[in-house]
Amino acid sequence: MLMKPLRGLYDWTMDKAAHPHAVWWLAFFCFVESSFFPIPPHPLLGLMCLAEPKKAVKFAAVATLSSVAGALLGYAIGWGLYDTVGVWLIGTLGLTESFPVAACHLRKYDFEAILIAGATPVPFKLLTITAGFVGMNLVTFVLSSLFARALIFMTVGILFRAFGAPIKRVIDKYLGTVTTLFVVLVVGGVLVLTQLGGEGDAEDPESCAAATEVNPAA
Repeated sequence: MLMKPLRGLYDWTMDKAAHPHAVWWLAFFCFVESSFFPIPPHPLLGLMCLAEPKKAVKFAAVATLSSVAGALLGYAIGWGLYDTVGVWLIGTLGLTESFPVAACHLRKYDFEAILIAGATPVPFKLLTITAGFVGMNLVTFVLSSLFARALIFMTVGILFRAFGAPIKRVIDKYLGTVTTLFVVLVVGGVLVLTQLGGEGDAEDPESCAAATEVNPAA
């Protein structure tokens, strides 16, 4: 019963992913996701690469650069508009309690915090806004964002460029199985990250997980 609507949604999305203007939509979603939009662009990138494997690296480069540009907007919000736009945005996204924790991690780990967040399920927009708020060095911020976004987007692009056609044939034939496996892997990955973070916090009473307040850059 579920397979028919799932197949229809897959075919519809594949058609849109191959649209001539799809790359502009990809750039737009990557830009806004880095600063305020809640939905990640990774599925769109993956489907576009799947639809046109020969352009996969190009799509990944567009996603990377657009995401870094959006990260600068997030930084600007945290740096100059936090008391107005930033507070409202963080609250709307449900990240109020995570904000002081993110600020603590940025002050402790700097480059590494952005690099890890940019390539994991951690909301990237949380780190970009927080980086501006705490006054992270702008050059370090841009370089770490570039490395982080390229790590995940370019990996997708290169893999689809190399194996796009075989991957598409597998998905076309076993869509239901692939969808189930993808959901299991995503949920499992998030649970592992959460568990690892919880173990580290339990061992360190002064860990960032205990942070409840944050001060802006001096």
